[in-house]
Order: sequence, then structure tokens, then C-alpha cells
Amino acid sequence: MKVLAVIPARYASTRFPGKPLALLGGRPIIDYAYRVAAGTPGIEAAVVATDDERIFAHMEQAFGQGSVMMTSSEHRSGTDRCGEVMETLGQQGRRYDVVVNLQGDEPFVKPEQLQALVSCFEDPAVDIATLKTPIQESGELFSPNNVKVVTATNGKALYFSRQPIPYRRGVEEKEWLREGRYFKHVGIYAFRSTTLAEVCRLPQSGLECSEKLEQLRWLEAGYSIAVRETAVANIGIDTPEDLETAESELRRMNEKK
Repeated sequence: MKVLAVIPARYASTRFPGKPLALLGGRPIIDYAYRVAAGTPGIEAAVVATDDERIFAHMEQAFGQGSVMMTSSEHRSGTDRCGEVMETLGQQGRRYDVVVNLQGDEPFVKPEQLQALVSCFEDPAVDIATLKTPIQESGELFSPNNVKVVTATNGKALYFSRQPIPYRRGVEEKEWLREGRYFKHVGIYAFRSTTLAEVCRLPQSGLECSEKLEQLRWLEAGYSIAVRETAVANIGIDTPEDLETAESELRRMNEKK
């Protein structure tokens, strides 16, 4: 099974302009995700997909030709950017069975997380794979910024929501975590290459527009999403404040070495 990792990277973030090149521990944030993807056993190639010349220039200087690709500025999502990279490489004769969509703003992603995603495709019924991690605090559970996921007994996703799911009727909210397990979605995906090409052509769906969650478009269209559990609660960097949190985590990790 040939696997490609694509790391979408936009410069023009509303909440944090220039985020991919912001420094974390003295290195641009985008470097962390790329190094993990490129160094994970089983991943044949890793490419940063950007629409910005500054990110492109940095990647070529730091990691060499082939580490980055310029993509359209018209894409609606990182998924569409991954689709363009896959299509362009395919036209060059470089075809892959599975494409991993790795967020460039999650610097602490682990190789074993990527390998867990790829292993899902040993099941021929799996179209898409993603991760979840247990929720430990009520603040996480009730924050709309944390996407929750519920799965079937076979590990396939039933639904994703910004609301806490499942709802616990007759139980005070402060007791919900004691009554059962809740899971936060970790926004890393992997696709069969045929599935990626198909979902990039799908129109937005009603559930997607309601929750502002792209994965609901895929569920509504009937795709099977396998969800693996990970103990690693990745830190996403969406704001300058998140970068401060990441700096603290990096210092903590370095002190443990």
C-alpha cells in the first residue's frame, strides 16, 4: 500500500495570519508536522500544499525540492488542497493508494497516530479514517470548539457534533463525564485515493452547513469513516494564545528528555 501525506498550509489565516511560519521553539510550526510525516515508516512521500510563495520558499530552502507544492488559492478546504496534490502527482506517474491529510498546525502529532490511520485501510470497507481521544474535563466536553464524535460498535463514525453527544437525559451536565465516556475528534484524516477524488467533487451538505463540519458531508453521502482511539490529545494552534500553550508544552517535553 503506497501512502502519501499532504500537509495543507495557508498563510492568510483570519485568527493567526502567517501561522505556518510562526516560530515554535525557534522553528516554524509547519516544520514539525512535515518532519513527522516524512519520517513515519510506511509513508512514502510527504508534501506541504500551499498557496503562498513565502511558505513555498521556506519549505524548499529547509527541506529541498519536492517537499512543497503550490496549489490553487480557490480551494474551500485542506481536503481539496490534498486532492489537487494527489491529482498533480498522478499526472506525473506518482500514484498512491492512501492519502493522509495532516494538519500543519498540530506540531505534536505522533508517527504512531499516522500509522494507526493507515492501518484502517487493511479493511476494504473503509473509505476514510480519522482519530478520537477521550475527553477528560467538562470544559472540553461543552466547548463548541471541540468536535465530539460517537461511533458504532464496529468503530465506524455515526456522527460528529460541536454539541456534547450523546445527550444524557435526566442527568445533570456536571455528571455527564462520570456517567460515560465522551470522545473528542482529532482532525487528522486519511482517504483511499479514489475516495478523496470523489469527496472533492461533493457539494456542501445540510448537516455540514449547520455544524460547519466538513466530515458530515462525507457521512451524508454514505462514506464509511473508521475512527481509531489515540491517547495523545494533540494541541492545535489556531491563535497566538495557542502558540503560547504549545511553547509551554514543548518546554515540558524537552525537560522530560
